[in-house]
Amino acid sequence: MRRSTGVAAAVLGAVGFSIKAIFVKSAFRYGVDAETLLALRMLYSLPLFVLLGLAASRRAAVPLTAADWRALLVLGAVGYYIASYLDFLGLEHISAALERVILFTYPTMVVLFTAWRARRAPPRPTWIALLLCYAGVALVVSHDLRAGAGHVLLGGALVFASAVSYAAYLLRAGPLLARLGSTRVAAWGTVIACLFAVAQFALLRPLDALVTQPWQVQALAAAMAVFSTVLPVWLLSEAIRQLGAGPAAMIGSLGPVITLLLAWLVLGEPLGLLQLLGAALVIAGVRLVAVSA
Repeated sequence: MRRSTGVAAAVLGAVGFSIKAIFVKSAFRYGVDAETLLALRMLYSLPLFVLLGLAASRRAAVPLTAADWRALLVLGAVGYYIASYLDFLGLEHISAALERVILFTYPTMVVLFTAWRARRAPPRPTWIALLLCYAGVALVVSHDLRAGAGHVLLGGALVFASAVSYAAYLLRAGPLLARLGSTRVAAWGTVIACLFAVAQFALLRPLDALVTQPWQVQALAAAMAVFSTVLPVWLLSEAIRQLGAGPAAMIGSLGPVITLLLAWLVLGEPLGLLQLLGAALVIAGVRLVAVSA
């Protein structure tokens, strides 16, 4: 029973993370820009993450110190705010399917950063895994270039930078996650990211622009906050608690395929053999990285 509950949590979490790009692309159709949509998403997420953080803190055996809050400030800025903003900017130019495939390469970046920091070359299976991943990305990029889908290279570069930012977060977050727990770090880190996103919006746009958005944009931002931000974070932490990090990550590899199918069904994005083959190569590469690293 415990294992089936964990599997269900991992699958639902993967679905939740996968539909974020669908919400973003759907909202862009109503003329909202990346800064406004990100601020709305974060505003709707903020009270939910505060509640999640308070609940996790009440159960925690170790209280947060001033040093912990300083570390969370950096993690919230790099791992959530900057990564999310770059991702939203990239989605203005590329398909939801390509965005998800590029983002899913972040474990390869963690491996490369770790090897560079240790001044040690990755083993041969890791190089094969990296080759599979980036060959898969190249196939999906080539599909979008042939389809003439926006500024593919610019959007792809922005999303790739988002993945690099998230990988940097994971490298820095390891000790904090081990000591404080994934739910508490994710909750308070995202609260900090929410404040950064709202502050950025206040500097760039009039505040009343948040309330004058069409109701469709408001509804999509609220749905994104609940179903693609807060719930997946909680579901993933539950899956890791019940199954372990390895099995939860394996199930999470369904993400690119889910996004490909939903982008085709909901957004009407083309679904071709190159995309499916590219996604398969990326998933295979990431799983090989997880085994060989």
